[in-house]
Amino acid sequence: MTIRQLEVFLGVTQAKSFSRAAERIHLSQPTLSEHMRELEEELGVRLFVRHPRSVSLTEAGRVFGDYATRVVATLAAGRQALAELDGLQRGSLVVGASTTPGTYVLPALIARFRNTYPGITVALRIANSRIVEERVRDGDVDVAVIGGHMLGPGERCVAAGIVDELQLIVRAKHPIGAKISRAKLSREPLLIREEGSATRQVTERALREAGITVQPTMELDHTETIKRAVLAGLGIAFVSRYAIEDEVRARRLRVVAVESLKIRRHFHVIHDERRPLSASARAFVGFLEKRRP
Repeated sequence: MTIRQLEVFLGVTQAKSFSRAAERIHLSQPTLSEHMRELEEELGVRLFVRHPRSVSLTEAGRVFGDYATRVVATLAAGRQALAELDGLQRGSLVVGASTTPGTYVLPALIARFRNTYPGITVALRIANSRIVEERVRDGDVDVAVIGGHMLGPGERCVAAGIVDELQLIVRAKHPIGAKISRAKLSREPLLIREEGSATRQVTERALREAGITVQPTMELDHTETIKRAVLAGLGIAFVSRYAIEDEVRARRLRVVAVESLKIRRHFHVIHDERRPLSASARAFVGFLEKRRP
């Protein structure tokens, strides 16, 4: 059994296809298939069920996958540790982020982090919270920053230092005043994020706990799109205070207080507990714990 075989196995597991995995890890399909055949022969079990256009893990494959992930992750961490013996003068970091922190909070923080650690290269991968969590589990990102998160299996929250507030916004000339009652809010057209968005989950939970029933009129998949829809008069929306600073300052949008309701959340930093944090990742987490945007 070789490390390369384990890497190929994990590549096929993520791609759910021999051909797609071969493209991603730059192997010919016959070579990839030979790696898997030899691994299955050595283990004495079938790791995959072959379908006409895809593959899926057998029960043995699911069990073995966790151990393979740990082995490959530990080796990667060892390589990273050796590369960082010179005191974080060199290193690399892939950060995942859900839409709000990734778009409105992290760029400024990453700029400060790079000023402190100029030898560490940083890549930022933004998607909604559900997709980011999948990337954490698949090992595609080192750490991830998401909002209003409930920990899933195998995930560990390593920091929760940045506080956010979801605020109700309307266009500047909207007839709603500076404050709205719960009853009136329930009659207003509400714009919401897509399924899988932490902003949506936190908003729905807060409204439900406050006993406020709303009727969403439109679902949109990005905060920027929601802001433009509000400006166009399509409805009102709850968005992060970080996302509206420029529009409020320019008096294009207004924040409306809701009777007896404040929606606050933390941006959580999570990682896969099967994979030890690299020195670069530990430095980044420590940086976030000490600073605010």
